Amino acid sequence: MNWIRDILKGMVMGIANIIPGVSGGTMAVAMGIYDKLISSVTHIFKEFKKSILFLLPVGIGMLLGIVGLSMLIEWMLGRIPIQTNLLFIGLILGGIPAVWSRVKGVSIRPQHIIGCLSFFALVVVLAALDGTEGGTADLSFGLVNCIKIFGVGIIAAATMVIPGVSGSMMLMLMGYYNPVIETINAFVKALVAFDVQGILYGLGVLIPFGLGVVVGILGIAKLIEMLLSKFPYVVFWCIIGLILASPVAIVLLNDFSGLNVVSAVTGLIALAAGVIIAMALGGDSKEVPNK
Repeated sequence: MNWIRDILKGMVMGIANIIPGVSGGTMAVAMGIYDKLISSVTHIFKEFKKSILFLLPVGIGMLLGIVGLSMLIEWMLGRIPIQTNLLFIGLILGGIPAVWSRVKGVSIRPQHIIGCLSFFALVVVLAALDGTEGGTADLSFGLVNCIKIFGVGIIAAATMVIPGVSGSMMLMLMGYYNPVIETINAFVKALVAFDVQGILYGLGVLIPFGLGVVVGILGIAKLIEMLLSKFPYVVFWCIIGLILASPVAIVLLNDFSGLNVVSAVTGLIALAAGVIIAMALGGDSKEVPNK
């Protein structure tokens, strides 16, 4: 049963990572698995069995969310963008109680407020600067492009792990978002059709990108673990700032001009569903900072 729940949590994180303005790290916090995820990544060699038993179902869920549902999310954003974005805002808002429980009862200090406001401003400014995506990146196969894609994977992964910072938004800023999503979708179609040329092209892009993602996650996870051990409450107040800014980023990054009575009502239903899902999946978290 825990495996099924962890797979579902991983799916939410995976889907979040392909939505501009939504953070996979935020979803990990909302699902109540953030510190356990960081700890499992950083201790994967010291506590291999324990780490793998947790990371495997979460990783399977993320893979299903990113690869299996990327076309569905692409369709939803094309057909019902308002409802889809409000669903993710609901998922974010539903995770706030889980984060608040980490700092509840602890005296609020100036550094907590400064951290919260600073990281809130960081996300909002990044979203405001984004506007529209820049030039489309070249993903044609070659050594230089493979190195560039590897580097992009590192940057995207690092931002995916940090709550409130959207890896997809960073890909957009670098011009890689649409090419990567299109490559994933084309790769899935090539697998289904057993198109060898299409499969090889997809692997030429996705393998260096995937390797970069692994390196980025390992690197940033160690840094976050160190910060959590030394300044847990400051870190969680910064995370609160990032999470509160995420709905603002989603609004800034998306077009809500088509809002009408029907989309407003169905959007509110999607918002409520997101809150309920996040609270249900995150309800089993009992972890608190150790300092």
